[in-house]
Amino acid sequence: MATKAQPGTGEQGAPDTTAPTIQTVQRAALILGSFTVGKPQMSLNEITARLGASKATAHRYTKALRAANLLRYDQRTSLYSLGPQVLTLASAARAGLPIVAAAEPYMEDLVRRIDETIVLSVWDGESPTVVRSVDNTAHMVRISVRVGSRLDLTSSAQGRIFLTFLPPDQVPALPRSVRKSTELTDELEAIRRHGLSVNSPAVNGVRTIAAPIFEGDEISGTLAVVGTTATVPDDVTSPMAQALLETARSLSQRLGTSDGTAVAG
Repeated sequence: MATKAQPGTGEQGAPDTTAPTIQTVQRAALILGSFTVGKPQMSLNEITARLGASKATAHRYTKALRAANLLRYDQRTSLYSLGPQVLTLASAARAGLPIVAAAEPYMEDLVRRIDETIVLSVWDGESPTVVRSVDNTAHMVRISVRVGSRLDLTSSAQGRIFLTFLPPDQVPALPRSVRKSTELTDELEAIRRHGLSVNSPAVNGVRTIAAPIFEGDEISGTLAVVGTTATVPDDVTSPMAQALLETARSLSQRLGTSDGTAVAG
């Protein structure tokens, strides 16, 4: 019968000197993970409560995280927020996602075929986030999309693709959004039918067509064409839209989806 290791000991009864270090890392991760899009700033009292420790301990951790540029402190408001080093880490994490490497040749090929900017986005838990953008087109007016951009959940074509295919428990705001908008309800139903979302904001002359990327039966990202309303048609049956859909399905097959199509639910 296996015996349970005693606290403070390592292999063969030796003192476990890594325990304090592990606790330090866990606490630092807990603090950083407490910041969200809906809660981008927190007071020391809030951090203390999340940490479940004394205010002095919480202050010691925030001081160390500030020194590492992982937290910033606004003296005017006495609030903490994530620091600039987090952006560097986030960019490195996004670049290392398997889907980015897998999608690269498909995106390059699609740019050559349709001569428009191609964007890859993934779900970050709250909204679509751009992880790769290829804009080496021959157009005089070239549209670039910044990697790291977070897209609107209900108004962007990519956001609506995720709303359509993500499990409802991953998008708690969906029922409320659908109830408020008949147009959104109709759009999500249409996306399920033809596998594409088209977005044409009237204010900027940009048009986006997005398609889902699946791994197995689960959506893992979106592939989108981004161009002007003069060069990107709003018809989901257009050759450009169908080229996008074909590429997204091929990439899905590469990632492990048997037929590259969604399972309606």
